[in-house]
Amino acid sequence: MFKFENSYAQQLPEFYSAWKSASVPNPKLIAFNHELADDLGMNISGSENLAEIFSGNQTLQGAKPIAQVYAGHQFGHFSPQLGDGRALLLGEVVNSDGRRYDLQLKGSGRTPYSRGGDGKSALGPVLREYIMSEAMHKLGIPTTRALAAVSTGETVMRTEPLPGAVFTRIAASHIRIGTFEFFASQGQQDKVKQLADYTIKRHYSSLCESQTPYIDLLKAVSDAQASLIAHWMLVGFIHGVMNTDNMTVSGETIDYGPCAYMDIYSPQTVFSSIDKHGRYAYQNQPVIAQWNLARLAETLLPLIDADNAAAVSIATDVLNEFPNLYHRHWLAGMRSKLGLASDDKDDMELMNSLLASLEGQQVDYTQFFRKLIHYLEGNEDVIKLFQDSSDFRQWLLRWRDRLNQDKFTSEQSVQLMKETNPVYIARNHKVEEALELAVNEQDFSLFEKLNSVLSDPYVEKEGLHEYRLPAPKEFGFYKTFCGT
Repeated sequence: MFKFENSYAQQLPEFYSAWKSASVPNPKLIAFNHELADDLGMNISGSENLAEIFSGNQTLQGAKPIAQVYAGHQFGHFSPQLGDGRALLLGEVVNSDGRRYDLQLKGSGRTPYSRGGDGKSALGPVLREYIMSEAMHKLGIPTTRALAAVSTGETVMRTEPLPGAVFTRIAASHIRIGTFEFFASQGQQDKVKQLADYTIKRHYSSLCESQTPYIDLLKAVSDAQASLIAHWMLVGFIHGVMNTDNMTVSGETIDYGPCAYMDIYSPQTVFSSIDKHGRYAYQNQPVIAQWNLARLAETLLPLIDADNAAAVSIATDVLNEFPNLYHRHWLAGMRSKLGLASDDKDDMELMNSLLASLEGQQVDYTQFFRKLIHYLEGNEDVIKLFQDSSDFRQWLLRWRDRLNQDKFTSEQSVQLMKETNPVYIARNHKVEEALELAVNEQDFSLFEKLNSVLSDPYVEKEGLHEYRLPAPKEFGFYKTFCGT
């Protein structure tokens, strides 16, 4: 099925514990991502035991299951040892394009890093991660991917007994900022160097010949994260738990726990039940990304320069550039969302004034940008979204002037906006509706339909109007919960 490689396990022998997944009583395949399997070069012809394999009951030939160790700042507080408490990295697969991917099971049982947990996953969080990660991929946002979801036939205890499941995740790697923090906090600088060299070779190979590889690594990770967070912000995504152990050096979104999409535009939006003070609110995501990168920089200081003061100065310059990196990525994305092909020195102010006109107006973020396309086509329904449209009407006049100065025709602007502004996102109430039916009734029909709708998010389809709309008022204030 796979020709496994195990470069992480072979080259970084002290960075994990070799382990074996727990067996489960009655595995059943819920979902399998055939498109992703093809991309990975999987051979599943004649395979009738996918449930056994992706539940962890059957170990694939060539796999070397390991639980990775890492640390992390969680809500600003340092935890010196975390690690894969309910996950196992089976190995790596290299596809026909030469790209290397990790294959990991989540919910596969206790490991040395479980810290008293059962190492299991409940069905709801498994299906949530499947929906969310694939939806993000289809939106064009760097993300870990979902290969399979399997029910286990056993019950796991959370606040109540719940059906168990195992999730199979594909990632460019599972190297986190917290992985660097683990060894740096123990004073094992040789291990930090080992990890940095491995990361450069695996993710940023162009730096292998660099005279300053470690500061260049920090720059590369900063740019990858600036691009990623800009993508999140452009579609109204809120990760919910941006701890350093949930931030990859590859620049992929990882760990879809208490995540959600913002309906009504409000920069202070928080969905996570554990984020009591709004640390990871929508508007704070770029700032937190920079804070997390500072933690990565701290681990690299001895590698950047033997003189600590010089190393701090060099790293600080890189970190101070992050807001500019982020705003460049965000501004480029906002220009596309507004149908603009060229740059203008006043664009940032134009974009910010648009967001200011949305705030406090109970305007659905995703619908707004789609209706803005209709405005260019002669339909003024977008104005009806506002309780008080006076500021927005003034902004429309400025936008019209800016479009007239742009090199795109009106038709080209409309086409760009259609390709950039999704019709469908993973609406919170639709996700919950699908999960509730699956968990309570073992009925996966809404889960399957939602995945289908989100597989082509930029194209409007007949009969799916309800998937375009924000949550009804009776849905109430939405809170998400970590699945651990």
